[in-house]
Parts: sequence; structure tokens; C-alpha cells
Amino acid sequence: MASKRRSRRPFGRVRKLPSGRFQARYPGPDGVLRPADRTFATSTDADRWLMRKRIEIEEGRWLDPAEGRTTVRDWSARWLAAVAPQLKHKTQATYRSLINSRINPALGDRELSSLRPITVTEWVAAMRTEGLSASRIRQAYRVLSQIMASAVDNDLISQTPCRGVRLPRMPQTEPHIVTPLEASGIVRAAEKPHDLLIALLAFAGLRVGEAFALRRSDVDVAGGFLLVDENLAEANGTLVFDTPKSHQKRLLRLAPSLAKRLGSYLEELPGGEDALLFTTPAGKPLRYNQWRKAYFDPAVSAAGLTDVTPHDLRASHGTWVADRYGVMTAAHRLGHSNASVTTRHYARPVAGRDDQVAEASDAWFGGHDDAHGTRRGHDDDEDGSADVPARL
Repeated sequence: MASKRRSRRPFGRVRKLPSGRFQARYPGPDGVLRPADRTFATSTDADRWLMRKRIEIEEGRWLDPAEGRTTVRDWSARWLAAVAPQLKHKTQATYRSLINSRINPALGDRELSSLRPITVTEWVAAMRTEGLSASRIRQAYRVLSQIMASAVDNDLISQTPCRGVRLPRMPQTEPHIVTPLEASGIVRAAEKPHDLLIALLAFAGLRVGEAFALRRSDVDVAGGFLLVDENLAEANGTLVFDTPKSHQKRLLRLAPSLAKRLGSYLEELPGGEDALLFTTPAGKPLRYNQWRKAYFDPAVSAAGLTDVTPHDLRASHGTWVADRYGVMTAAHRLGHSNASVTTRHYARPVAGRDDQVAEASDAWFGGHDDAHGTRRGHDDDEDGSADVPARL
């Protein structure tokens, strides 16, 4: 009788296999008897495993092993279908492309529970060996990380394998900050009406897609305002109208001379309130690569400049505004919900400002007030680098 009592277990069962090793089985919360994921050298080892499994169940940390056997391919498809309605069309297309081209070919047939940090590290290393750009690798990793985090949240796996993985560094590229006079030169050199579009990039800080999506109804000529509430993006060759990036709609005050020129242009623009301000000669929405090659790059060259992109004009606008009126004002102009984005990606030191600070510091160090000199350095730059021209 004593021997029988010692063999009776309060939880689970253990049996010796023909191989001499021991198998443990336990009842899950649903009452189904499940085997351990491995065998044990001794019955004591099996008993210890059962004790840990029982505590796991009692504390609510138990995960059904069958859920972890879901493949990466199946779960990523389910995840994308669930999050797609919350994403912009371009983001949806990017996620789908990365899943189909990068995640599924390498990991799609693997079970979620089989992935380890080393698996992901090897996957990243393989993409680097293939010559994929750091940007594309990081994008693919971020998507996989979201998929795995969702698997954890839904109790398919206990922890994500996307942890402790070293990613390739992004090359540090600085925007080409032009002066307001240089930006005006690009505007003057551009073919009409694309000169107005370029002016909106430089002197209103619009994203290219926002400028492409502007409609007659967005312009308040009398009040001098511009409503930025739409963006035109290209996703896998398809043009899609959507809300601006981060869904940040904004109302911008325009330079009076720019508002006046827009008003004159609108008087000759055909169509109703929904008419796009800028289109192809055939009246179709603009595509970035074609527009840049046909209109923007020639204007840059004609202005005697090189290596200036449409995005550089937006970054330049952010720098001018931040330098004179502060980062918060620049963040509003650029449509950033967080001023740290403005500081990190757009606001750059204006040439000559450090010399002006040193000159002012000399006055502070000497213990006398040089308020006039401070004002002169802030408002009356001889090179005009901080002044937005009154006329374009």
C-alpha cells in the first residue's frame, strides 16, 4: 500500500518509455491531457516539470502548445487582416510587400513557438548578405516584431523572439538646407504652374504628397489660409488619396504674396471645388518620380543648384521657422504631433548662428547688456539667410 501511495501523483502522469526515458503528461485547464514537449532522464525530473506546469496553470500563465504551432505565414496573414483597416493604404501595401517578399519566404513555414532570437538574427544577417539596404532590413524587422508582439498578446507564445537583435545602422544623411533666396531662385526657374507647387513646399512646408492632393476648396484666398487635409501617395504603382502623415490635418497661414498668386491661378483653374490644383497636362494626378524629373530637377539646375530634393525644401522651411520662431511653431507648420520629430529630422543650425552666439556671449561675459547687438543678430542678417522673402 505504501508503494502505491508513493506512486500516486496529485497532478499529471509519468510513465517509463521503452527507451528508458520518462514521459510526463498533464491536464490543461480544458481537461485535455497533453504530453510534455520533451522526455526526461528520471521520474524525478518529470515530477519537477509537472510541478512547474501546475504552478503555471494556477497563475494563469499557461499557453496552449497547439496555438504555438501556428505558422508564421498563417498568423501574419491574420494579423495583417486585423490591423489593415487602421493603416494608411501605402502602409498596408508596404507591410504586405515585406511579408510576401521577406518574412514568408524565410520564416513562413516555421511554427511561432520554434522561433528564437538567434533565428531572427540569422534572418537579418541573411538579408545583409543579400545586399538589402539597411532601411529595408529595418522595415522588415519592424513588421516581424509587430507580428510576434501580437502573437504574445494573443497568448500564442510566451515571449517574442524579436529581442536583442542587432540591426544595421541607417546611414546618416543630412538634408540640404537652402536659404530662402536660393529657394526663391528655384521657384522663379520653375515652369508654371509648378512654380506655385514648389513655393508651397519651401514657404509653407508641405510634403510633396500634400501639395499633390491640394484642391480648390483647400485655399482661402481672402483669409490667406491653406487647409492641409489630404495626401496623395503611390502604393505599388497605384495612386491613393488619404489623410496626411500621422493623420495631422492643419490650417496654415500663407505669405500674402503667395496667397495672391494662388488666387490669380485659381481664377483660371477649370473644374469645381474638388478640382486638383496641380495635375499632369492630361489632367491626371501627379506622380512623384515623373514630376520631379519633368519639373523640379530642371528648376533646381536652372537656379544654379545641385543635390536639392523636394523634401529638402520642406526641411529648409522647418529650419527657417524653428530658428526664428521656435520649434513648436515649426512643428505646427510641418504637421508634426510631436516637436521632437521636428528637432530630430528637420530643424538644423542656420549658418552663422554659432558666431552670433559667441559674439553675444562675449557681451554677457563682460557683464554688460548688448540687447541691440542681439536684436541685430536676430533680425538683421546681412546675408538674409533667416528671412523669408516678402515676394517670391
